[in-house]
Amino acid sequence: MAVHSVSDVTKYIKGLLDHEDLLQGIQIRGEISNFKKYTSGHCYFTLKDAASSLKCVMFRSRAQALQFLPANGMKVVAAGNLSVYERDGVYQLYVDNLWPEGAGERAVALEQLKVRLTAEGLFAEAHKKPLPVFPRKIGVVTSISGAVLRDIYHVAKRRDPSVQLVLCPVQVQGADSAGQVAAAIAFFNAHYPVDVLIVGRGGGSAEDLWAFNEEPVVRAIYASRIPVISAVGHETDYTLSDFAADVRAATPSQAAELAVPDMNEFRRHVTGLCSRLEGARSRLLTEKRSRLLACLNRSVMKMPQSFLAPRRQRLDMAAGKLQQLIQAAVSERKQQCQLQMERLELLNPLRVLRRGYGIVEDSQGVLHSIRQVQAGDLVGVTLADGQFQAQVTAVHKGGQV
Repeated sequence: MAVHSVSDVTKYIKGLLDHEDLLQGIQIRGEISNFKKYTSGHCYFTLKDAASSLKCVMFRSRAQALQFLPANGMKVVAAGNLSVYERDGVYQLYVDNLWPEGAGERAVALEQLKVRLTAEGLFAEAHKKPLPVFPRKIGVVTSISGAVLRDIYHVAKRRDPSVQLVLCPVQVQGADSAGQVAAAIAFFNAHYPVDVLIVGRGGGSAEDLWAFNEEPVVRAIYASRIPVISAVGHETDYTLSDFAADVRAATPSQAAELAVPDMNEFRRHVTGLCSRLEGARSRLLTEKRSRLLACLNRSVMKMPQSFLAPRRQRLDMAAGKLQQLIQAAVSERKQQCQLQMERLELLNPLRVLRRGYGIVEDSQGVLHSIRQVQAGDLVGVTLADGQFQAQVTAVHKGGQV
């Protein structure tokens, strides 16, 4: 029996698999796990079900055509060829195409893009700008053909004949449509500023409306300094442009209604306000005239002296009473002052001196004790009617007085 190398056996098994028609172009259903995309662009992952797992590889040439990003846990159908990777001796699926099971590839891509842009804040209410009340120029980004432009024009001119519409024609479906729409929005912001932008197209299938789900269009709407009204499809159609726009209109005709005020309705409103103002003015003047006539018919207006006489009398009585109070207060203050003067007089040292007493002082002040002087000291003596100086000839200590 011949002995074979590992390489020979592996090549033989690879040949068996490569020449098996059932394994070429096969479609396999499973759940993605261990997904990894390298910088080279190649993707490696495992397809698994409840009982088994299968290694898969999707090279960059195939992976770059995907419109969604595979993720772990996603249930998919993979189509490709089953073969052997000789270096490791393992069989794996070389994937040519991949799509989510139960949902279209575009639907998954749309949901992934929506989640990512929401996380970035492109749909936040805080970023929404209010529409101008009285726009003079309105930019329109849509196809030059079709009923959309005609509907917008007729509705806008009916509501305000003076409004100016500026069209930037673009393709609204097809490979280049998203780039053209995004470029038109940027053009208005950079070179032709208008008061508001209407961006949209008429109804159609999801594929027809897909340009307004593209990331360049959504980012251009978000970056616009001009308020944007999204008017894509019919009322039941929603695109990512609707979420990024400042206002979403169900139809292009409604977009024109939102952008342009109805001047006839505005005139009726102003006329109503003027009527209400005139009515309020008339009622106010009637009320003021009635109050004025009532005041003129009062007796005080006809005979003002009768109104002043009793008040003059009360004023005189109050003045007389005030004068009495002032006199009483002055008299009381004088009496109190006299009593205080008498008390001060009782405390006056001169009263004591008049009774024959004197005050003896030296250079330090008034003497209070015999111990403060010595024989030979000069002292000053103050009497009731004057002062003199004396010299102490002798000091006699006696009892305390």
